[in-house]
Amino acid sequence: MNLREKLGLTLMLALTLTSCSVMDNVRGSKKSWIPPAPAPTPTPTITYNSLSGRIGNDNRVIAVKIDDTKQARPQIGLTEADVVYVEQVEGGVTRLAAIYSSRLPAQIGPIRSARISDMELLEQYGKVAFAFSGAQSKLRPVINSANLFNVGAEREGIAVYSRDKDRRAPWNMILNTRELLTRIDKRNLDVAFASNRGWNFSKKSEQGREIISAQMRWPASRYEISWSEEYSGWLITHDGTSKDDARGVPIVASTFIAQLVSITDSEYGDKFGERTPLMTTVGAGKAFIFRDGRMITGKWNRLTAQDGTSFTTETGEEITFARGQIWFALVAQEPKITYPVKPELSGSASPTPSK
Repeated sequence: MNLREKLGLTLMLALTLTSCSVMDNVRGSKKSWIPPAPAPTPTPTITYNSLSGRIGNDNRVIAVKIDDTKQARPQIGLTEADVVYVEQVEGGVTRLAAIYSSRLPAQIGPIRSARISDMELLEQYGKVAFAFSGAQSKLRPVINSANLFNVGAEREGIAVYSRDKDRRAPWNMILNTRELLTRIDKRNLDVAFASNRGWNFSKKSEQGREIISAQMRWPASRYEISWSEEYSGWLITHDGTSKDDARGVPIVASTFIAQLVSITDSEYGDKFGERTPLMTTVGAGKAFIFRDGRMITGKWNRLTAQDGTSFTTETGEEITFARGQIWFALVAQEPKITYPVKPELSGSASPTPSK
């Protein structure tokens, strides 16, 4: 075999070995190949409103004054409010200041007039949009100089505030929220967005003592709350009548607070000669926090009008709220509490009420 033949044979052998090696690698890779794992499904991000702890965004804060008399019931759009304040007005009856952020119903009402206590109460939420039917002439300059945006009926008119033909005046003024938002945008109002106002939220709490019901009183008005396992919250009655929304559903408070405040006569009054009560919500005082079927006795504290309101036990431990609609009853006296019957008194005729 000459040299050329030897070189050719060597080249053929090299090509054969290389081909076999490549095939072996291919076969080996087929045997050991594992398909890649599918990409994990992203976990949806859940946002909670800072005021109520509900699922929802921290949108602009709209504060609305709502009538609370018998003629005004059932109220419209109250279930969507994040926070509701029960305030005393002339004659010892109550009126509501409802705070909206996470949800805004198409209509809210019946709308009624502003009071001097609203200025201090609302300032803790920042520069909110304040919706109301009107105010006495002496109070109007105070409202216009307060840290809020006046979007009341006297300024915005019939495009925003209409009359419900099925209700009698003055209990028939209804706020049209879509038109209100349009006006806010047209006026370029830098309305404050919701943010933490002093309270936080937690899962079911074992703080405090189990109760059956609690009653809050004003000179001419009475609220009572009772725990409902079905609704996982407090059902509300007002002067003996169930507090229902205009849609026929009960209004349920996840957390209800009886906040003891100073209530005195202000320099303002109504056309009948009744003095307008002034509620002081800056400072400190006693509070009764109701959640999860229990009552926690504690303290409220608000250093300045710009600060939020915090709630602690007598020993300084934070009192957290349940997620959902929050009600504040601004009262001058402690609530009347009804406790469950103790086991040793199970033969008693009725639960034990206590102050």
